[in-house]
Amino acid sequence: MADVFAKNVSTSAAEAEKIVPRAEFRVFGHDIIEKVKESMWGCGAVLFKARRMPAETYFLSVHTTEANVKVRDGLLDIKTKVGETPEGYEIFQPRGKFQFPVSKTDLAVILSHLKVEMLLDKDQYGIDEFIEMVRKHPDMAAVSVEKMRYGFTVEGIICEYAQVWFNGALLESACCESEDYAGMKKAVEALGIAAMPNTNYLKAARRVVGME
Repeated sequence: MADVFAKNVSTSAAEAEKIVPRAEFRVFGHDIIEKVKESMWGCGAVLFKARRMPAETYFLSVHTTEANVKVRDGLLDIKTKVGETPEGYEIFQPRGKFQFPVSKTDLAVILSHLKVEMLLDKDQYGIDEFIEMVRKHPDMAAVSVEKMRYGFTVEGIICEYAQVWFNGALLESACCESEDYAGMKKAVEALGIAAMPNTNYLKAARRVVGME
């Protein structure tokens, strides 16, 4: 099974294009973790690991919820939505994980996915510099995200429940992700979260900071 908790490593845009994207169904709210914990043992869950993730910064744009751009482990990480399964699970394709300082060329491509314009008059940009540029942009927001994740599998489907803090505001989350859509559907239903709206990190963050 792929280790979704593994430390990030830099990945070029060309390398990222070769990665087979997984579909994801994720929910946010309150009292989710207890619901999942009550259900998981009845569906043959196998524990994987728990990890307190390093603090991340997500970059939101008022113009799109289809470009997931964040800083994690010191890398500028981007995925873009490329479709949905018949069940409505979202598919995000990795587009690269870039080491800071990030080149003007790579940053321009990332900003185009976010559908925002920003003056880039230098050849490269450091992490603090880029975060400050986002904070000053009228159509963007930088959101601090902390996660305590608990991973497990249900019949080979990658699952987790998590505590997530958006700028210090706590929400609970649960998700299933896989290239096996039929297996995902079974796992989502077995964990008792199928009736909840599919909400990715971008949408949850936007609601917390009042962007929608």
